[in-house]
Amino acid sequence: MHPAFSVIFLTTLIGVGQGLFLALYTGQVYSLANLLPVQDSTSFYGIGSALALLFLVLGLFASFFHLGHPERAWRAATRWRSSWLSREVIVLPVFMGLVFLYGVIHYLGWTAPLFVVQQTLPVDATLIVGFLASVAAFALFLCTAMIYASLKFLQQWHSPLTVLNYMLLGTASGFMLAAAFSAYTGVDLLAFFGTWAVIFTLAGFLTRGASLLRNRGLRPKITLRSAIGVRHQHLGQKAQGFMGGSFNTREFFHGKGPGLVRGMQYAFLLLAFPLPVALIWAGHLANSPELALVAFAVQYLGLVAERWHFFAEARHPQNLYYQSMA
Repeated sequence: MHPAFSVIFLTTLIGVGQGLFLALYTGQVYSLANLLPVQDSTSFYGIGSALALLFLVLGLFASFFHLGHPERAWRAATRWRSSWLSREVIVLPVFMGLVFLYGVIHYLGWTAPLFVVQQTLPVDATLIVGFLASVAAFALFLCTAMIYASLKFLQQWHSPLTVLNYMLLGTASGFMLAAAFSAYTGVDLLAFFGTWAVIFTLAGFLTRGASLLRNRGLRPKITLRSAIGVRHQHLGQKAQGFMGGSFNTREFFHGKGPGLVRGMQYAFLLLAFPLPVALIWAGHLANSPELALVAFAVQYLGLVAERWHFFAEARHPQNLYYQSMA
């Protein structure tokens, strides 16, 4: 498939926003359980939510570059009964609205308890809104991943590993950014967020590695012989009947050599997994916000490469005919 950078940035940027929000809410829950010190609502949760919302907005903005008629984008939501894309279009603004509300409530300090559970657990509006936003975040991960995992004719994508990879890699990048954000704001949570970022990164390495091994062993269900009903052992395409490119050659094949695809795989395996883990560990030892930020930047660059490879390795059946020009 052709890796469209608008979709690459859409999926990676909203993944960071989802992961960052989940990190913030996790930190709040841990504080409520007295496992972490209580943080300032305005400077940490309020600004952190604004940062998460910024990544979500940037991802949404990037998606418009993939539309032929952006003014008709609202129509994508009309097929929600059968289309995972329509469900994503609905869930994304719902999640953004909840993140905005969560941040505003924290920023304005409206955190007085609404009620107390068993006389020990004070529940305020941010806990309720945050829980709903967390559910929406996971629903958004599911919708985005299922756009690709539901396509049975693309064997490289049609796997539960696709859903796991989207969730784990997005969450890892968000927790990595939360570690850098906490260090820059003077909040002593770099070790907490960094530890979870390493856990999610290593889990993502296992699932992404498993998907690479799985895809390497796949055998195409459709071949030249089955497509035209000829059983001869030696078939080869000589021409397509035209000399120029077309929509089919541009949109369903990346047009790059196997060396570049293989190099991109090595690049994302290094940049998205071991290198950011080493950098966030060094940042923790040196108590360096700069190293934590570099860890996030390196991992995000690796995730862009990973998403490029994700699209490039998918082999569309139509490429039996349209993969190369005459």
